[in-house]
Amino acid sequence: MAGFRIVWTIVAVLCLGRRSMATVYTVGDDSGWAMGTDYSAWASGKTFLVGDSLVFNYGSLHSVDEVSSSDYTSCSAANSITSDSSGSTTIPLKTAGAHYYICGAGGHCIGGMKLAITVKASSPAPSGSTTPADSGSPPTTTTTSPPATATTTSSTGSSSGAIISPLVASLVGMIGLIYLS
Repeated sequence: MAGFRIVWTIVAVLCLGRRSMATVYTVGDDSGWAMGTDYSAWASGKTFLVGDSLVFNYGSLHSVDEVSSSDYTSCSAANSITSDSSGSTTIPLKTAGAHYYICGAGGHCIGGMKLAITVKASSPAPSGSTTPADSGSPPTTTTTSPPATATTTSSTGSSSGAIISPLVASLVGMIGLIYLS
């Protein structure tokens, strides 16, 4: 009987664990944070949640600056909320709403090194409450750079966080049932 409880506890943890695990997104996938990458295309189709993280990998001529909406539009890093130029920047997504990132190096933002995302709450808000900053749709991104050479970005494999598949949980449950039979 104790074995039965252990197996079902494992199955429950595996099934519920998928929702609670944060995703780590490598911005730009293999291209990283660099000129010539379409970050609007990279972000499209992704759902960013509070608790997830963005990892920016880049060379010494770049930076990652979190900026306001107006500074994003004007490509100004003068009033950055945060700024880093270490070459590898991890930004935990702690609040729901629109978040804006640019490269502060001269001309890089205007050249397309800018990312706008909308972060959603990780769990549904209680009934009757609202999150004004989370409109449910990503902010509009306008890139004024000339088209670069064709760049293919992959929307699969963009996260490096470990996520346990519901299929694995089902298999563990079936093995548990066979074991207990």
